[in-house]
Amino acid sequence: MGKILIRGEYGHGIVDELVPRENEVVLDKPGKGAFYQTDLESILRNRNIKSLIVTGVTTHVCVQTTIREANDRGYECLMLEDCCAAFDPRDHEDSIRMINQQGGIFGWTSPSENLLSVIKK
Repeated sequence: MGKILIRGEYGHGIVDELVPRENEVVLDKPGKGAFYQTDLESILRNRNIKSLIVTGVTTHVCVQTTIREANDRGYECLMLEDCCAAFDPRDHEDSIRMINQQGGIFGWTSPSENLLSVIKK
């Protein structure tokens, strides 16, 4: 399974519907969290980005690790619940609960429709 973290290996590629635009940043993520051994933090700081919308798989591993790493670095995080998934739905639900507990200890979660409705306004 570790080979999915290596560019060119099966499972590493970006799905056709999400191919980045020419000017978008693409990071190779060698670990579970998006900050581990990547330039993500310097990219965000250089662009003065303070809030993150987090999506992906798996909710209870990579997504939650990234949110915790971001939170430790001072970023506000919103995880879109229906844009994340886990092999076991209970792990997904547990992650949502953990992120939201204690008034959003690591961040907040929401269905994507809530974010989209605010953007449309």
